[in-house]
Amino acid sequence: MTFTPIIPVILCGGSGSRLWPLSRASYPKQYWSLDGQSKNTLLQQTQLRLNNLTGITNPLLICHEEHRFIVAEQMRQINVEPSAILLEPVGRNTGPAIAVAALQATKQNEDPFLLVLPADHVIKNTSRFLKVIEAGKEYAKNGRLITFGIVPTAPETGYGYIEASETFSTNELKGIAISRFIEKPDIETAQEFLANGRFTWNSGIFLFKASTIIQELERLSPELVSSCRDSLKQNVPDMNFLRLNKEAFASCPNLAIDVAVMEKTNLGTVLPLDAGWSDVGSWSALWKTGDKDNQGNILRGNVIAEESENCYLRSEQRLVVGVGVKDLIVVETDDAVLVTHRSYAQEVKKIVNKLESEGRIEGTSHRKIYRPWGNCTVVMDGSRWQVKRIEVKPGASLSLQMHHHRAEHWIVVKGTALVEIEGEKKLIGENQSTYIPLGHKHRLTNPGKMPMELIEVQSGAYLGEDDIVRFEDFYGRSDDYLKH
Repeated sequence: MTFTPIIPVILCGGSGSRLWPLSRASYPKQYWSLDGQSKNTLLQQTQLRLNNLTGITNPLLICHEEHRFIVAEQMRQINVEPSAILLEPVGRNTGPAIAVAALQATKQNEDPFLLVLPADHVIKNTSRFLKVIEAGKEYAKNGRLITFGIVPTAPETGYGYIEASETFSTNELKGIAISRFIEKPDIETAQEFLANGRFTWNSGIFLFKASTIIQELERLSPELVSSCRDSLKQNVPDMNFLRLNKEAFASCPNLAIDVAVMEKTNLGTVLPLDAGWSDVGSWSALWKTGDKDNQGNILRGNVIAEESENCYLRSEQRLVVGVGVKDLIVVETDDAVLVTHRSYAQEVKKIVNKLESEGRIEGTSHRKIYRPWGNCTVVMDGSRWQVKRIEVKPGASLSLQMHHHRAEHWIVVKGTALVEIEGEKKLIGENQSTYIPLGHKHRLTNPGKMPMELIEVQSGAYLGEDDIVRFEDFYGRSDDYLKH
């Protein structure tokens, strides 16, 4: 029997704005651990649950270029080396993302299975999930395009639905031809779907041969696949990443794979999936699917709850105390606190839109910013000064750089720093400091085997992150790539 490998195609797009203030554009929900059962992030869990799948190979990941180092680092943490990390210069929905993945997977004239997975889902029953995937391989081998429909547990109005051509049974793993896709219904229609026995939720998880999806893309969305082919042909290798050509990729139609192919093809097949799935689409969804205490509460982090019921309380830093409250969601971060009734959780996205329209940085970015060399956190700031906490990974180095408008003081609080100022290098240990005058070329390196931490005090007439001239950089970043 011919062996066909399975390449996981993990889609890392999306901002998860309904999970603000934790999930933001600079660090969306797929890069957080949210379910409380694992320290691994949703992205890492997406990969790790495939470990026992027969024929699995290294994943192919697709993400926005701003998140490339986050993706690479999270894969490194679980000892996974991706076959490629494709960088989208602009967001163009799942159709183009899957198209470039399929084209990349067939570059060596191979024809693997592609298992397409959103990076931000929770699946509790891994063994059942893998069993359903295994069943889908037979259908995919015979040229079918498989989507995995979630067996509905309630008349949800927040999901799209898939109608099968006949009633399905969760007791048998049988693929059924798809009759149609339905957008998010009203509550009355959703109740009818739940009672019908032919409807499942649209999960966005797919399995097919690479050649099959390319063939259907070329037949049904030729402009899309042509633009994707050009963007991949003109890609620019960047360390372990592949940068898609911006002009070609931007010309792609902004289409979901459902619209580009699945709603039009006669090859669509749905397999029912009943494995404790959630797309973690809102704080109320996270509360609904999470493990609760005897009072129906989910408590995460530095939290105390007394005489409180059915709440989701989460603290990232400060103590959060709930006394005599019910049905609330409270999420604390270092620069924002969300308080809402669970029934209003879907409205959080409107707040994010409002913050963005007002130009408020809290809508898109955290105070803690992740970089390829580590991370930095704004601790305090004023009109002419700013204090940051900087953590540098072992062996990592910031760029050789210079500032026109600010000077910097560095105080090492953990580990050892190798500091270069105007070509002169020196080691600085814990409780030691150095000063970088305005206009001096400088670089910071961690020569040790443990993370190094320091406090940076900036002072000057202008402290914007665009005041940087970069001379050398190990990570291929240009001067306009934010800071350090």
